[in-house]
Amino acid sequence: MIPDILENPGAGTISFQVRVQPRASKNEIAGVIDGALKVRLQAPAVENRANESLCEFLAELLKTPKSAVRILSGDRSRTKRLEIRRVTKQQLVALLTHDA
Repeated sequence: MIPDILENPGAGTISFQVRVQPRASKNEIAGVIDGALKVRLQAPAVENRANESLCEFLAELLKTPKSAVRILSGDRSRTKRLEIRRVTKQQLVALLTHDA
């Protein structure tokens, strides 16, 4: 399954929802739940560590700088809306279908 992805070609960004599960055994993409990408992270949800880990993990997977990944909303929630610059919807879909 593919998460609901909004692409803004003029700005060169994509945005989508992520459902985070902190304190997992490893960092991994765990599928799609209710249109949101589920991501398991080893980092705990304290002192912004899970948010930082999420940005680093996705930046590494998409081969983009960490500064290109930004949390738009939900920084204190398990469900977050992310924006990633210089990545296309096709790149994200290809990554998710490759991992599946």
